[in-house]
Amino acid sequence: MKQLIKNARIYDGTGSDPFFGDILLDGDRIARVAPAIDAEADRVIDVQGKSVSSGFIDGHSHNDWFAIKNNPLPWFDPFLRQGITTFITGNCGISAIGFDDHNPYTDRMGGGIFSFRGTKGRFGSAEAYFKATDRQMPCNMAVLAGHCTARAAAGGIENRKLTAAEEKKMLSLLEEQLRQGAAGISLGLMYEPGLYADVEELKKVAALCVKYNKPLTVHPRAESKVSMAYPQLLGRSHLLRAFDELVEISKGTNLKLHYSHAIFVGRNSLGAKEELLRMMNQLRAEGVDVMFDIYNETLGVSVITVILPAWYQGMTPAERNKPFNRLKLAVLVKATALLLGFDFPDIQIAYIGPGYEQYEGKSVHEIAKEEGVSDLKAYLKLCELSHFAGRVNMGPYSTPEVISEFEHNPLCLYMTDAWVEDFGIQNPAIYDCFPKFLRDSLLGTGDTMPNTVRRMTGAIADRFMIPERGYLKEGYFADLTVFNENELRAATPDQEKPFGIEKVFINGQLVLDGGRLDQEALKTTGRALPV
Repeated sequence: MKQLIKNARIYDGTGSDPFFGDILLDGDRIARVAPAIDAEADRVIDVQGKSVSSGFIDGHSHNDWFAIKNNPLPWFDPFLRQGITTFITGNCGISAIGFDDHNPYTDRMGGGIFSFRGTKGRFGSAEAYFKATDRQMPCNMAVLAGHCTARAAAGGIENRKLTAAEEKKMLSLLEEQLRQGAAGISLGLMYEPGLYADVEELKKVAALCVKYNKPLTVHPRAESKVSMAYPQLLGRSHLLRAFDELVEISKGTNLKLHYSHAIFVGRNSLGAKEELLRMMNQLRAEGVDVMFDIYNETLGVSVITVILPAWYQGMTPAERNKPFNRLKLAVLVKATALLLGFDFPDIQIAYIGPGYEQYEGKSVHEIAKEEGVSDLKAYLKLCELSHFAGRVNMGPYSTPEVISEFEHNPLCLYMTDAWVEDFGIQNPAIYDCFPKFLRDSLLGTGDTMPNTVRRMTGAIADRFMIPERGYLKEGYFADLTVFNENELRAATPDQEKPFGIEKVFINGQLVLDGGRLDQEALKTTGRALPV
């Protein structure tokens, strides 16, 4: 089928200025891009001066866990509506690939966040995963091999050093995924069992990425001034200590080091920003290909126990109620809040459990005020009601000023780091993260529009070596997003809906048109992307 898109403002993904012209699609490929195309077509679409780019690529996603759902479309629906056609998945060390058949630890994979419940199977190798998902999911997908997943497959999730045999198996699993087309390896150094890996183990993982010339993406051990990762509460920011570790594993190599979600958890963590950027630039000067990514949100998703010490969670209810333990907890929680620069008004409840919907969308402080109790007492009640597994949206993780600064940084790429939850308040990034980047450009707080489009298309395709995508070029796959710059400029963000995105094509199929999704086509439009 031939389709002719007429009168488009074309952003080709290179960062060059847009030009007005036409785009001819032939099946799943771009046949021609030119100022004016006179050709026969089965369908002619006049976009009347609207903007057209390559389909947006979400540079940091976890949708590998949702592409294998029995019906994956609901988990992709909001991303499609914000113009995303392709995902880089398997991030934060927690991938749905990287284990052998009949592995006894598969129920413990997923970092306590994701699982194989409701999926059509478990596909532990990249090859099997690609076969199970190619043309059986809505969007295109590249997959990273997760270090946490492979480490759990080799030695479980216990807090210990791997044996020589277990380490060999883990490295073999990771290397096999790279051979089969995984786009790189991801580390999740805040999640079990990745947080138990020492520097020497991580150097061996990084060496695999160097060997295959593929990125190592990293969720660092700490993204805040203080954390549970290091015992020293004073002195050097824990965020910077965590980056020191990345310097150690990459220095002297040409590793493609990718720092995931450059955030600063708590107001007091922002002071590390300039030193973090200086360290990145120094590494680049020494030959390490370091880059980073951001989402366009000032809050983030976390578990309700984010400021609750592990020793308290492990106590019996009777022990928790002892006055000394309550006093000790109150002192530690207050100290943590002061050191980080956030407190109970900054913790919004996203989900506690069935029957507790009245708490959703409210801060812990608001709930405490309503119930006439202290913030700490309300917080502990919510922890216990959720069996210490509740979900919160909290911040600040960034500021509008930091986002604007990073939008101008040439090392920065764009992503959502979001997924659709079954219940409760959603991460707002699922709705309008990419349109907000475009809007920032139009309002002058972001980068130029050509560069903004590049950060969510061609630059990500280059970074992860995704062939024949990310650009509006002849012979490339026909992933396209049509957006209305006037609507983007005039929109009010953060309304739990997208804005400014008019049409989306995936592999030549028009799957979003004026807000309507072609649900039948989306059963088979997505391609697996081995690298």
